[in-house]
Amino acid sequence: MEPGRSVPRSKRARRLAACTALVLSAGMLLAAPASADESAPVPRGATPQFTPESGGQPTLTLPKRTAKKESGASRAPGAASAAAVPAKPLSDLDGDGYSDTLYRGLDGNLYAITDASGSHPYQINSDDQFETPKDIITPGDLDGGGMSEVLTLSAAGKLSLYQSWGADSTGYVTWSGNGWQKYNKVVSPGDLNGDGRGDLIARTPSGDIYVYISTGKVDSAPFKAGVKVGYGWNVYDQIVGTNDVNGDGLGDVIARTTGGDLYFYAGTGDPAKPFKARVKVGYGYDIYNQLIGVDDVDGDGLGDLLARKPGGDVFTYLSTGTGTFEPRVASGSGWNAAALFVGAGGNPDFGKHELEGRTKGGSLYWYQARNNGQFFPRQLDSSDTGWNQVSLSLASSLDNDGWGDLVQQYQGQLYVGAEYIGSGWQVYNSLTGPGDLSGDGKGDLLARDTKGDLYLYKGNGLGTKFAAKVKVGYGYQSYTKIVGAGDLSGDGIADVVAIAKDGTLYLYKGTGDAAKPLSARVKIGTGYNIYKQFAAPGDMDGDGRADLIGVDGKGDVYRYTSTGTGQLTKRVKIGYGWDTYNGLY
Repeated sequence: MEPGRSVPRSKRARRLAACTALVLSAGMLLAAPASADESAPVPRGATPQFTPESGGQPTLTLPKRTAKKESGASRAPGAASAAAVPAKPLSDLDGDGYSDTLYRGLDGNLYAITDASGSHPYQINSDDQFETPKDIITPGDLDGGGMSEVLTLSAAGKLSLYQSWGADSTGYVTWSGNGWQKYNKVVSPGDLNGDGRGDLIARTPSGDIYVYISTGKVDSAPFKAGVKVGYGWNVYDQIVGTNDVNGDGLGDVIARTTGGDLYFYAGTGDPAKPFKARVKVGYGYDIYNQLIGVDDVDGDGLGDLLARKPGGDVFTYLSTGTGTFEPRVASGSGWNAAALFVGAGGNPDFGKHELEGRTKGGSLYWYQARNNGQFFPRQLDSSDTGWNQVSLSLASSLDNDGWGDLVQQYQGQLYVGAEYIGSGWQVYNSLTGPGDLSGDGKGDLLARDTKGDLYLYKGNGLGTKFAAKVKVGYGYQSYTKIVGAGDLSGDGIADVVAIAKDGTLYLYKGTGDAAKPLSARVKIGTGYNIYKQFAAPGDMDGDGRADLIGVDGKGDVYRYTSTGTGQLTKRVKIGYGWDTYNGLY
């Protein structure tokens, strides 16, 4: 077999799952199962189905604008007047003085809502049109130009700044800085020092908080060097920049624990100590998969919250002016169609949100996650037979497009998509691509040999080659399955799970250290030997955390959802009839 020339899926849809097929060479045609027309199989791209369950585009109805609420909050220390200056919006894309809603759809494209007419395409003029940013941040108007700047964060840690060109697009990048992959969350809380410009905070996986103060520049050094101002913020699974919640003109933060408790951090105006002591302002917020900072939606000058349930319904929480929120108001449906909200509180994830299934007849089918815990109907990815002769794995993105990459090994030859990697890979009986394990933001491979030794192959971020292997473990022959795709433990670092022969499920937390990429195993379940197929599709329900799929002997499909603490929720049946597959990736 030889790698087939890829027939790419729609480039406009960001090359959905860069999966390619192996083409049978002339010398192998007789030995391989024949296709219907006896021709060599040609890779085909699935036709994506992105329409939300509710039909049409998602709906968003925000509360009507009212008069500004009174607030007794004082102005920042050192301010000339005790009267608070209203905070500038963080996401005003068109310069009308109001924040707008920006999100990425399941097709990989960006959409904006800037008026009552609904969503429309929004273009970020990146040098790489196929790159999918890991996160998008709007810090507000940094230079006084009247419209908010837009920041993109690549998976490899490059933070880039663009200036808005209005409701439909940005200009081209004016500044970029590297090294931001060391943070699992970057947030725009608003103005933290009272100068009227939006600033940034960033959290490390260990929970340290750094502040980046805006300089007023957009073409060089837009932020001062980061300064550590806190620790222990790893107790929160979501951190939301809300702009000004209490009416003092300063940026504030809302943070949620995995148990659903909500805490308010009021800004102080002092960048060395930017937040007052936290105050608990709610509980039960774990029913939402995302909390989103939407600035002032009702015209009272105070920052409000949007909250999305896994099913796609969204609710608005209006600020009271004291750091608490009024009872929720239903505000729309179908928002499982948003793969990423700008301003969302969860750790951004990057990589696969999909599965490949190989039938007993040797064909491939593709399942895209619907972002609500379910899959869209399967789509034929390759009708060609002969896939049963190939060892397959669907790795979490090995390049910068954010979709899974089909890793194929045949007679010792390894390919990522149609890219030839090298020979000698027949010594491995398991290949797993969980995402970035080395801490550089680039997807990696784990390979287990027949002796049970485990090796790390660091990726180059392009899916075209790997660094020399590094032995990172031994004794892994005791596992029947090793899988992973994204963060299961809640720290933003990719993890791996493994099923022992007795059915025990173990978690290996990622460390972000290439020399020792996996922590000591932790038992997180039993009885997993009932599954004939077990796979990691990435985040299925929109909370940014990795989920798992098992198929039992009857073909029933069960989802295990991550709690964000390294544990799994009780399984939920989401399908049947999957006994047609002899491989799930």
